[in-house]
Amino acid sequence: MGNFRTPSSTNDIGFCLLPSELIERILIGLALPEIIRFKLVAKNIAAIISNRDFVRQFNSRWGSATWLFLYKKRRRCDSVLDGFADQSDRWFRFSISDLLKPVIFPGEDLFFLTASGNLFLFASNTLQSVITVNLVTNTVKKIPPSPLGRRGTCSWRRSGMKLVPGPSGSDHFRFLFAELVGNRAIVLDYDSETDKWRSVEGEDVRSLPRVGEREGGYIFLTLINRASESVVIAIKPESNTPIILRPRFDGRRTENRQLTVGFSWGNRIDRLHVYGDGFMMIVKSDGLDGANSGGVRILSGIEMWGLGTDGRQWQYISELPNSLMQQINKPYGVMTGCLEGRNGIVRAVLMSNFEGLWDIIWVCYDIGRKEWKWVPLPDCKMKGLNMAGIAFSSGLTLS
Repeated sequence: MGNFRTPSSTNDIGFCLLPSELIERILIGLALPEIIRFKLVAKNIAAIISNRDFVRQFNSRWGSATWLFLYKKRRRCDSVLDGFADQSDRWFRFSISDLLKPVIFPGEDLFFLTASGNLFLFASNTLQSVITVNLVTNTVKKIPPSPLGRRGTCSWRRSGMKLVPGPSGSDHFRFLFAELVGNRAIVLDYDSETDKWRSVEGEDVRSLPRVGEREGGYIFLTLINRASESVVIAIKPESNTPIILRPRFDGRRTENRQLTVGFSWGNRIDRLHVYGDGFMMIVKSDGLDGANSGGVRILSGIEMWGLGTDGRQWQYISELPNSLMQQINKPYGVMTGCLEGRNGIVRAVLMSNFEGLWDIIWVCYDIGRKEWKWVPLPDCKMKGLNMAGIAFSSGLTLS
């Protein structure tokens, strides 16, 4: 699980006495949380890690990795953030408790919202505020309340927000989220450089050329999800006006099913929709037979859909092959998921609970190659713990 020794251990002292060239070769193969820990061991190791050539080599090796982060807790004062990279074979523990202490109350109830690059975003349920953490620069920032006021953790929708890091080596970032105010679609945009929010109303359009091909560099925020229609906000970074898309979903491939969005609590719900970055994953399930099944369900299919080229319809992309479905179709009572699309690959994770046992499924779809991939995960050590947020991230670097 990536439980590291303390810097005062005998092994760490012996490691510091190795030749610098050997230390560098060992460090370059480590993941970011291990590098952060070793940076505290001794000045000579910190100097190696801070060297420009080392930073460049490390970022070249790990900068393209995709991370899955899981925030879990037993009680308010006992929570941890673990991460798994698609280039590794185990979970790593990220130390954030000491960083958060100056800005939160003891025992604060935090929920992990999202991550991007070296930035992690948390929501405080007690203070109803949002906090960003940068693990590399060891900085924590409390974001001022948006024009809509303070918000509890249950007010945030994962598919309706986006954390956008600034240039490499910069602490700057933008945080955007979409909200329906009255009958108006509003985008709230926070800029850390100015420490101010900007509120912009979306504009309805009949169509958006080539939006589905991702050639316009748009950010997509999902605002409303219905059985036959969604409301998606498309934002171009250099534009001041968000665009409102209303893609239709005819449902021909999913028949007459009970729908839920983002979170499924067994019973009669047999179709779960998960949204993100202009994509939609449909998770289909069947109920188990028997009087004592107690609302237990089992996965029966996963479909991937995306915005059409004009943004007016959801278009079917692909379905997970039966050969992979047979490896992941475990029973569940409760299920939630998140999804991200980046560089032509759609990544999705489903987290479920069955009789107190947690399970995580990570699947990817390469649009260009038309290939599905299942990423097996080791045990995430969730026994006796509660899940307090899950998200993908990429671009974790030393700069």
